[in-house]
Parts: sequence; structure tokens; C-alpha cells
Amino acid sequence: MEPAVIPPIEDAAEREKLEAAIDDCVRRFYASGAKDPLLGPVFAAIDDLDGHMAIVANFWSKALLNTERYQGHPFAAHINLPIEPVHFTRWLELFSETAAEALPETQAEQAIARAAHMTQCFQAGLFPFTGADGKPSRVPA
Repeated sequence: MEPAVIPPIEDAAEREKLEAAIDDCVRRFYASGAKDPLLGPVFAAIDDLDGHMAIVANFWSKALLNTERYQGHPFAAHINLPIEPVHFTRWLELFSETAAEALPETQAEQAIARAAHMTQCFQAGLFPFTGADGKPSRVPA
């Protein structure tokens, strides 16, 4: 299911306020993720963390405000990371907590729904097979 269409925010002050909340959300999320026992090692592998957070903030600006600041393809950036399905579960938990704290309620709900959709899509793309143990796998059983 595709995330819902987001109604535009026309008021410039409200847009600016939401942009600041997005930046805050991204910074809080990465700070929490860096301390997380499961996600920390993955986050530590990011070479240019400030640059990466700017890209992620641009992604959420596009997703929540329909700006044109992000033009990338997030799936491709995650293909070679040492991640397993459990990482997505924890990522979504931590992101959901952070978004609920940092973003206005409507945008938090929209961001969490988008993040949940992305985790499903990313997992389907990264783990298209079922291993002999019945768990998702990158290679056929």
C-alpha cells in the first residue's frame, strides 16, 4: 500500500517550522541510533555523517513537504550494508519513537507510515528468498 498523499502546507512560517522539526528529528534519530547496540555499528560505518544527515533531511523534506530537495534513490544506498531483517525492525521502532517526539502529530504519522512502507519494500528487495531455516535470505535456499 502506497503512503497517503500529503496535503500541502502553504504557510511559509509553518513550512519553515516543519523544516526545523525535520532536521531535529534526523539529528535525534542518528544520535539515538549511534548509541543503539544493534544499529550503532551500522551507523558508525557512515563516512560523512553530517552529509548523510543532510541527505536524509532532504528526503524527509520531500516526503513531508513535497520539496524538490531530494532526488536520490534510497534503496541503492542500502544494498551493500551489513544489515539483516532485525535491523529494519529496530530502525522502525527507533524512528517511530523519534518522529513522534520531534515532529508535529500529523507529520509524525505520515513519516512513520512512509518509514514502515520503506522497511517492507527494502526487506523485499534485499531479502527476496527464504533460507533453509525459514528466515528471509539474500540467496536462495
